Amino acid sequence: MEGMHIGLHSKWILYGYTFNSDTLISAWIVTALLVVAAIAIRFTLRIRPGLFQSAIELAFEQLDGTLGERLGDKGAKYFPFVATLFVFILCSNWIGILPLDLKPPTADLNTTVGLALLTIILVQAFGMFEKGIFRYFHRFIEPNPIFLPLNIIEELAKPLSLSVRLFGNIFSKETILLILTGLVAFPLIFPIPILALSILIGAIQAYVFMLLSIFYISMAIEGH
Repeated sequence: MEGMHIGLHSKWILYGYTFNSDTLISAWIVTALLVVAAIAIRFTLRIRPGLFQSAIELAFEQLDGTLGERLGDKGAKYFPFVATLFVFILCSNWIGILPLDLKPPTADLNTTVGLALLTIILVQAFGMFEKGIFRYFHRFIEPNPIFLPLNIIEELAKPLSLSVRLFGNIFSKETILLILTGLVAFPLIFPIPILALSILIGAIQAYVFMLLSIFYISMAIEGH
């Protein structure tokens, strides 16, 4: 298995700060591709959709239904954020399957921590906007002020849980696939199962992150 470098990243140092350049470049590529795809889809929408447009509409209808089940009429308000989060994570998980030697951004803990912190910060903002600052922070002393430390710890644990879960699963997936590829004597006969496994795991992890985000939004705007 010579040539395998599991968990190693190429580095950039800028003004004393170190960046993982490989996953950072991958994240930029994902962002650029999504922007181009969004513009292209916007200008190719048809009243009678083709297969591709129908698949996209079906996926977003399912997401809208999930938001509606959890958040009711308020779900539509948070659709843009949740949909963007899901699509970005999904494409970040999948970019490693392209034959371009790109590492998934989500296989880097820096990326998943950033996504988790962004999500939790916005969840707090959503809660304050919906309930007002006083009512929102009052929930931290419910059902009794003695629970204040526990409620704060619970809130602080959310970004840790989100980031480590996503990073751990995608990093493990990349590691396992790399090992399997190295063990197979004739790798050309093995790409389809590897590709299918990578697509499945990437989709599941993006979906789990999205569901947890919806759950946290629901808790913030509706209470415990």
